[in-house]
Amino acid sequence: MSDCSDVKTPQPSPAITRAWVRLMRTQQIVLAAIEQDLKAADLPPLGWYDVLLELARATDGRLRPYEIEERTLLAQHNLSRLLDRMEKAGLVHREVFSEDGRGRWVVITEAGSAMRNRMWTVYASALQRHLGDKLDNAQADQLAELLAVLSRKS
Repeated sequence: MSDCSDVKTPQPSPAITRAWVRLMRTQQIVLAAIEQDLKAADLPPLGWYDVLLELARATDGRLRPYEIEERTLLAQHNLSRLLDRMEKAGLVHREVFSEDGRGRWVVITEAGSAMRNRMWTVYASALQRHLGDKLDNAQADQLAELLAVLSRKS
């Protein structure tokens, strides 16, 4: 019987480790800055925008909760509480799914569409300030391509 301690686990190079640390730190810094910009404008958090955007993109302005979960990468338990808060704020409402009385549609309201537009004004400005003012279009394209490589499933 062989000893498992003899098996070498592949280790990331210093360059890979440095890239990972910078990716995580940059994501946290930029996300926090954008969240702060939204908060300063008395707007809801970015997660609300993501949900409103996906609902607006849907053909009829409505999605099943699992579809929102897939498109936004929000965990089901987080999404459920988020939708409760958004419904209380009048930005979405839930409708019974006619084919299955247990299921629900989440539907964007007019107030939700208006909020998404208000949020985008601040969000777009924040994206420009925190990314666009620091990268030219060629660099942004290069970064997007590199991130696409990382997001592909192996």
